[in-house]
Amino acid sequence: TDFMQYFSCYLILMNLFSFGLCATDKYFAVHKRCRIRERTLFLSAIAGGSTGLLLGMYLCRHKTKHRSFTIGVPCILLLQLLFLGICHYYIK
Repeated sequence: TDFMQYFSCYLILMNLFSFGLCATDKYFAVHKRCRIRERTLFLSAIAGGSTGLLLGMYLCRHKTKHRSFTIGVPCILLLQLLFLGICHYYIK
């Protein structure tokens, strides 16, 4: 359906955006520049970019020592997957 195509595009864009935020914040951290707020990173994950943020964390080695991120982002991802599974089951 059209909704699924738009939703898939949205998720792809959000994950690319979240990955970019993480990579940019890592660059800013290394070069001692103004940083991206942790709240912004979490909001991007909640908005559908949790996979991109999680990949960015480990590929860029960023925020991996922060428990709020190493536990929080995978929990957000699991909740999102659970929600999608429930929606798929009931909306079929």
